[in-house]
Amino acid sequence: MRGHVVGYTGYRLSGAPVARRLNLPSATLTLCLTWGTPLVLAADGQPTAGRCWDEVLLGLRTGPVISRTSGTGYLVQVELTPLGGYELLGVPLRHLTGAAVRPADLLGRHWDAGLTERLARESGWEARWEVLDEAVRARLAARRCPPSPVVAEAWSLLSASHGTLSVGRLAEETGRSRRRLEDLFAERIGLAPKTAARVLRFQRALAMLPDPRTTWAGTAAACGYHDQAHLTREFRALAGVTPTGLQALALRGDSGGALPVHPLTSVLAPF
Repeated sequence: MRGHVVGYTGYRLSGAPVARRLNLPSATLTLCLTWGTPLVLAADGQPTAGRCWDEVLLGLRTGPVISRTSGTGYLVQVELTPLGGYELLGVPLRHLTGAAVRPADLLGRHWDAGLTERLARESGWEARWEVLDEAVRARLAARRCPPSPVVAEAWSLLSASHGTLSVGRLAEETGRSRRRLEDLFAERIGLAPKTAARVLRFQRALAMLPDPRTTWAGTAAACGYHDQAHLTREFRALAGVTPTGLQALALRGDSGGALPVHPLTSVLAPF
């Protein structure tokens, strides 16, 4: 499943109080499956509102999402690459950009509900990962959307550059026009090449935040931003907080002072 699934993450809640987390833009689609307690999601700026989900699929986005969990239960996250998500789901990913949808609407009620039930019956995480492996492999084997070599090459180049490769250079490397790349990315990635590059640069900057030897100016230069002010503007636009503010949230949270290097990076949300 290399190239399709980035990883699985499991959480166990045991009588936990309400925990609010700020989930940041990433270059992955996220499938969340819960049992015992639902997941509440709300766009940033609506901290008291939200919708309860037992299962939810999150498309690529350019803004933060507040999640809330409490009580006793379990949550499993499956992180999919855009190319893997396109093949697994069988729909143009532009329809999922910035959206939260029921997985059953795309994957079928039997696959969705049956998967959560099978996960709940298992007593350990390794057994649950085997259930997920089996389900994803079966879905990919029956895929209706074959991979595109052009998109795979373009996404590989853009990802390898951490978003610093220009759209013009990307068009030259793939032998496709900018317009054609935009159309292909909208269908199979969910974001335009330039927007996807912004998210990839942001991800790289997140991974560098915990390093005390790196200055904000140094981080900006290493990640392809024009200067520190550009870095700060992008953090405000994509995360809703400044780099300093985001680092403070990480230090306040349970990450041991470091942002986890994870596709769906999250920190405890501000009050």
